[in-house]
Amino acid sequence: MTERRQMLGASGEARVARWYSTRGYRVVDRNWRCRTGEIDLVLERPGELVFCEVKTRSSHRFGAPVEAVTTRKARRIRQLATRWLAQHPGGGRRLRFDVAGVVGPDIEVIQGAF
Repeated sequence: MTERRQMLGASGEARVARWYSTRGYRVVDRNWRCRTGEIDLVLERPGELVFCEVKTRSSHRFGAPVEAVTTRKARRIRQLATRWLAQHPGGGRRLRFDVAGVVGPDIEVIQGAF
């Protein structure tokens, strides 16, 4: 991945993290990695834990960023969430999987995307 793309992705993730923070969520983890992949953002608020995949693009040239999260990618994120939960015990929370797309100044968050 080029340095420009890494900077674009990091900028989008930071903006989405702020978006959640302004809505009462706390960022629990960013860019959590294990041998099988990465979770962009893990957020929480009382009784709820959110795993968010962030897609940042410089334009809509290839469609909306959220469209890049395929069924296969969603399955992988669920598997990664299971690994994250195994390392971070603490039940009793509702789980949700969101997808956020960032293009320029616009942020689109699909809550409960899968």
